[in-house]
Amino acid sequence: MYEQIKLAYAADALEPVIGRETVETHHGKHHATYTTNLNAAAEKAGVADKPIEEVLANLDQISDAATRTAVLNNGGGFYNHNIYFEQLRAPRDDNRPTGAIAAQIDADFGSFDAFKEKMSGLAVGQFGSGWAWLSADAAGKLYLSQSANQENPISQGTGHTPLLTIDVWEHAYYLDYKNLRPKYVDEIWKIIDWDVVEKRYENR
Repeated sequence: MYEQIKLAYAADALEPVIGRETVETHHGKHHATYTTNLNAAAEKAGVADKPIEEVLANLDQISDAATRTAVLNNGGGFYNHNIYFEQLRAPRDDNRPTGAIAAQIDADFGSFDAFKEKMSGLAVGQFGSGWAWLSADAAGKLYLSQSANQENPISQGTGHTPLLTIDVWEHAYYLDYKNLRPKYVDEIWKIIDWDVVEKRYENR
């Protein structure tokens, strides 16, 4: 049985970047629903005992098309939101990575500011609902990508490990920013927990 991630911070800890009501609605309702629906779909597909990463990487093994779609949508929603909520922390104005992930960002993108601009552009430019991603291959090289709906680098078949994501579904920001997605994307960099991203990079 898949269990929804528990927040390591209070619902108001991300303010003023993300408000309490958004956290309570996004995590407490949207993410909870994805988790419930995933468990039902995974049970039907016979994959409820497998790690979600393995399920998403092998969706073609689910023969029934409707069940496969349900697992993709709800499994992606479950996994993507786990990544998203785990990587957040209280705001810092000058919030930058350190360590190996910082060095690799400089190596692959030229600088942190160049990386931030490119990833922000993918998040803002994602048409409709979706995500922007930073991921790594087995050798440690970093990649930027975007995905629609509840897809991610795993379900897209890249073989890369997700390290960081920006959720650009409207429910992630609309209560705080209305239709101003660029403002939300600009502000979210203040609440990224780079220690979590660093651990994901080390454990890829």
